[in-house]
Amino acid sequence: MSTTVDRGAGTGRLRPLVLTALALALGVVGLTWAKWLPYTDRVLGLVGSAAWEGTSVLLAGEGRPPLERAWDFTLVYSGAVWKALAVALVVAASVDVLVPRSWLLRVLGRRTPLGGSVAGGLAALPGMMCTCCTAPLAVTMRRAGVPTSAALAFWLGNPVLNPAVLVFLALLAPWPWVLVRVVLGLVLVVGVSALLGVLVERRAARLPAGADRAVEQALADPEPTPGLRELPGRWLRSFGGLALVLVPEYFVVVFLVGLVGAPLSRLFGHGGLLTVLVAAAVAALLVLPTGGEIPILLGLAAAGASAGVLGALLIALPALSLPSMIMVGRALTWRVTLAAGAATVVVALLAGGLLTAIR
Repeated sequence: MSTTVDRGAGTGRLRPLVLTALALALGVVGLTWAKWLPYTDRVLGLVGSAAWEGTSVLLAGEGRPPLERAWDFTLVYSGAVWKALAVALVVAASVDVLVPRSWLLRVLGRRTPLGGSVAGGLAALPGMMCTCCTAPLAVTMRRAGVPTSAALAFWLGNPVLNPAVLVFLALLAPWPWVLVRVVLGLVLVVGVSALLGVLVERRAARLPAGADRAVEQALADPEPTPGLRELPGRWLRSFGGLALVLVPEYFVVVFLVGLVGAPLSRLFGHGGLLTVLVAAAVAALLVLPTGGEIPILLGLAAAGASAGVLGALLIALPALSLPSMIMVGRALTWRVTLAAGAATVVVALLAGGLLTAIR
C-alpha cells in the first residue's frame, strides 16, 4: 500500500518535469528551424559579401493600386514570418498547457518590477522574433499571471535586443548604430518595462484584487498537473483559442498597414525635431519581419537622411507595430499597451539624439 502511494507520488512529481522538458524541446526544435539556422546562414553570407540581400518589405506592390499593394504587402510579409508565427503559437500553447504555472512564475515572477524586466529581457534573447510573432507568447504569459514588467520586457526584448539583428548591424552599419541600438534598447526593454510594472503594481494595490496578485496566488496554491489523457484536448483548445483570435486580427491589421505603410514611410525625411518625431511615431505603427528595418535604414542613410531620423528608426521600427499592439492589448491591458507605445516613441527620440551626438 505504501509502495503504491510512493510510486504515485513519484510519478506525480516527475510528470511536470517531463512536460516542461517537452515544451522546451518543442521550443528548441521550432526556433532552430525558423530562426537559428536561417540566421546563421545569413550571418555567414554577410561575412562573405557585406551586402544585404533584398529590399524593404514596405516596397512590396509599389506602383500598384492601394488595395492590390496592401494585398501584395500582406503576402510578402506573411511569407517572411509564417514560420516564426507558427512556432510562436505552438510554443505559446505548449507553455500554457505543459508548463506548471508556479514554475513559470518562479522564473519570471521576480520580487520587483526591475527584476521581472531583467528576467523577461533575458528570456527574450533566444527567441529572436519580430514583435508580432512574440505577441502570442506575451499573451500566454500574462494569462498565466506573469507580472506585467516581465511580459512587457519579453515582448519588447525579442525584436529590440535580437542578437542576430545586432550581428547584422555590426557587419553592415557604422558602429554607432549598434551602440545606440544596445544602449537605448536596454533603456526600453529593462527600464521602461520596470517603470510600467511599478505603475501597474501601484494601481493594483488600490484595487480589491490586483491583476499581478495572481503571482502570489499561483505560487501559494499551484494548479494540479493535468492527466495525460487530458493533454491533447487541452493543447488543441489552447492553440485554437490563440490562433482563432490572434491570427485574424493579425492579417486584418497587416493588410491595413500595407494599405498606408508605403505612403507613411515617405515621411522619413531629412528635417529637424518634428521630422524625427513623425518618423518615430509612424515607425512604431509599421510592421516588419525580423531585420526588416536594416534595408530601410541603409537606404535612408545612402539618401542622406539625418542621424536623428536614423537613430529614431533604429528603435521604433522593430520595437512595436500596430498589429502586435492590437494582439497583446487585452492581455497587457490597453492602458499599458498604449503607454508602451508612447514610451517607445520617447526612447526613439532619445536614440535619435544620441546618434546625432556621437556620429
